[in-house]
Amino acid sequence: MCGLITPWNYPLLPTAWKVAPALAAGNTFVLKPSELTPHTAIHLLRLLAEAGLPPGAGNLVLGAGLEAGAPLGDHPDVDLVSFTGGVQTGRRLMAAVAGTVKKVALELGGENPDIVFADAGFGAAVDMALTAVFPHSV
Repeated sequence: MCGLITPWNYPLLPTAWKVAPALAAGNTFVLKPSELTPHTAIHLLRLLAEAGLPPGAGNLVLGAGLEAGAPLGDHPDVDLVSFTGGVQTGRRLMAAVAGTVKKVALELGGENPDIVFADAGFGAAVDMALTAVFPHSV
């Protein structure tokens, strides 16, 4: 089973990037979205069920990270944890995962650095960078 923990600031794509490979590899998963943006995950799980995903193949846990996400790190039935979010939380999760020596994938901190060449319009580059980071966060 895969434990998939997704961020608030771009909730659909990171969720799809985690769920699709898990299912394609024949794994079940527990998805824990950010407590700030849970609706994307709720709707995705409903759509997967409508599409015929077997009961229990995709599971959803909602709530704050310490109560809902942290248990995925040391749960004996979870073989892999994939987390996208902050460095501090990633460190705590890595410590929890270390006790069970399970696979872990962490995407931590930073907000997609951009390279802006001299011939680019700076104002347009800033607008595009902000659009790329925050389009689905409201």
